Amino acid sequence: MAQFSTELLLKTRTVAIRDVVCNGECRHRSDEECAHNTSLVYPYRGVFMRHVGRNETVAEANQMLFFNAGQGYRISHPVEGGDACVDLSVDAALLAELAPRDQIQPGELFGFRRQRRRIDPRAQALVALLRHGLHRKVAEALEAETLALTLIRRSLGERTSHAAGASAGRQKLVDRAKLVLSSDLARRWTLAEIAAEVGVSPVYLTQVFQQVEATPLYRYQLRLRLARALDLLGRYEDLTALGLDLGFSSHSHFTALFRQTYGQTPAEFQRAARLRR
Repeated sequence: MAQFSTELLLKTRTVAIRDVVCNGECRHRSDEECAHNTSLVYPYRGVFMRHVGRNETVAEANQMLFFNAGQGYRISHPVEGGDACVDLSVDAALLAELAPRDQIQPGELFGFRRQRRRIDPRAQALVALLRHGLHRKVAEALEAETLALTLIRRSLGERTSHAAGASAGRQKLVDRAKLVLSSDLARRWTLAEIAAEVGVSPVYLTQVFQQVEATPLYRYQLRLRLARALDLLGRYEDLTALGLDLGFSSHSHFTALFRQTYGQTPAEFQRAARLRR
């Protein structure tokens, strides 16, 4: 079995959208790879780490990663289960038009300064709508192109995304906490358990996580679980079972939090994504 597979969902003059699935067999750092085109990568299932020089980034469903053309990187999977991502490539001239100047690195070759940005729930929902619609062949090219450009604008917006800024030590601490959460999304973690896993006090963990990610630890974990729900909505007819499988206490609890986060219930999202009649 191949370590990863790539499915081209859409290719037009404006955008190319691919679904990339990796089985996660490479637990340690892979051989160095190099991106041929600058792309925005949206993990929607599982977790992996991307290594660029001495910099490391945890890639999971709350993040969007920049893969710059000509930049070498390595991938590792510290958590079992592999990962899946939507890879969105747009012409460099169009990206330059969409991206704020302070996010673009200087030089002749177009690229982004940072490795990642944290995206908001609306962006997560757009990723799911794009993927589900293209997989089921119910989204036409014009609709998909429009959704893709809306997703990029949202992913780069200062009010709708967040660029983490912290010392290397604090970033590594937060990354360890993310890996703990991603190792078992359905588990009802306590703060003490997570803090013990990363080797710091609960108070220090909550303070550092809030400073680095600009969101509380509990909310970050909730959005990871709800992002997994977005991924799985096409496979479940019984939404009560889906909620329970993801660790929610009841169907009403799952539905209320999903609606609070994405502005519609799971059933309404299924209909909007044309997963159900």
